[in-house]
Amino acid sequence: MELEKARDSLLSHILPLKETETAELSDAFGRVCAEDVYSKADAPSFPRSAMDGYAVYSGDIAGASQNSPVTLTVVCEMLAGDHTDIQYAPETAVRVMTGGFIPEGYDCVVKQEDTDYGEKCVRIYKAVSPFTNYSGAGEEFSKGDLLVKKGSIIGRIDGYLLASGGVGSVSVYRRPRIAIITTGSELQEPCTPLQKGHIYNGLSYLLSAAVKEIGAEPVYCIGCKDDEEDIADTIQGISGDVDLVITTGGVSVGKKDLIPAAMKKLGAEVLFHGVDIQPGTPTMAGVYCGGVILSLSGNPFAALANFDYYFPCIMEKLTGCKSYGTVVKKAVMGAGYPKENVRRRLVRAWYEDGRVYPAVKHFASVVGNLRECNCYMDVPPRSPLHVGDSVNIRMMR
Repeated sequence: MELEKARDSLLSHILPLKETETAELSDAFGRVCAEDVYSKADAPSFPRSAMDGYAVYSGDIAGASQNSPVTLTVVCEMLAGDHTDIQYAPETAVRVMTGGFIPEGYDCVVKQEDTDYGEKCVRIYKAVSPFTNYSGAGEEFSKGDLLVKKGSIIGRIDGYLLASGGVGSVSVYRRPRIAIITTGSELQEPCTPLQKGHIYNGLSYLLSAAVKEIGAEPVYCIGCKDDEEDIADTIQGISGDVDLVITTGGVSVGKKDLIPAAMKKLGAEVLFHGVDIQPGTPTMAGVYCGGVILSLSGNPFAALANFDYYFPCIMEKLTGCKSYGTVVKKAVMGAGYPKENVRRRLVRAWYEDGRVYPAVKHFASVVGNLRECNCYMDVPPRSPLHVGDSVNIRMMR
């Protein structure tokens, strides 16, 4: 099946999340907002100084200069956090520190470097325009303004705006719950003595981290032996408790490729088995008890490359948040990729300043050089690429 058709078939069975929860602002970062959030206050809520200096009425210092300073009477001092209701009087100034309250009638701030730093009286050596160094009430936003839209991922700027608007908690969608099942009798957990013919199960940790990075929750990370019944029982036991089951390994046509048999044993509906892409050609997907099972290759790069293709789309469908979508763009080959692949291929690469450079190693079992990569080249079949050729790339997160 064509890659895009496989994706669309999979997404047609993903049900958007409905469950929401209230998160304290400190715990809301990275979550998807479940409602439009509006400010409870102006920000700032009062006129304040943008720097240390003197609040004055601009008309009082018109024409002030080094050679012809204007002298004003200092009536009080305002530090950040102070508030005193005083009435403006002609030819007066208020000593203010950055963030300090500016009383009504004073329409600008002269920075202290343009004065003689006077305490009772101050000489002003420079005229300034109205609202210079002056942050008016509501300069950032006003009470009732929309701060964060429903379906947005709450980031650091959103956190600042929400806090500044007096919002201490927000309604968010619960995190998608993901199960990761790695199959293979050769897999061992780290920190156990490695048996001959076995490998440590790094793939479970790779996908668990990838799930967390994108904002979902890996609630199950289970290893299964190459046993059809064990695999089927494991899927059956957790399917109703998660939004998506991801399996790795066992999807090809070898003697120990038991995922198709386990799916048949469960009575699952197979959406597709085999996709026109490398790596990950044997990728499979099915539906069991209303939930989706995405079965990836057991080769770590193949599993991650296909996870990176499907999972952002799944997150977008689950949460309604468009920010999860993968950035796709055109790039110019900065180095050649002469290999002529039989199938369309996702090739790890580095993109910079409009040019893309394929990695040196492309083995499906090698992932370490992904630390020097930030995209996948989407290479058409039978299309060797040369320096200067154009190619589509998919940015990694």
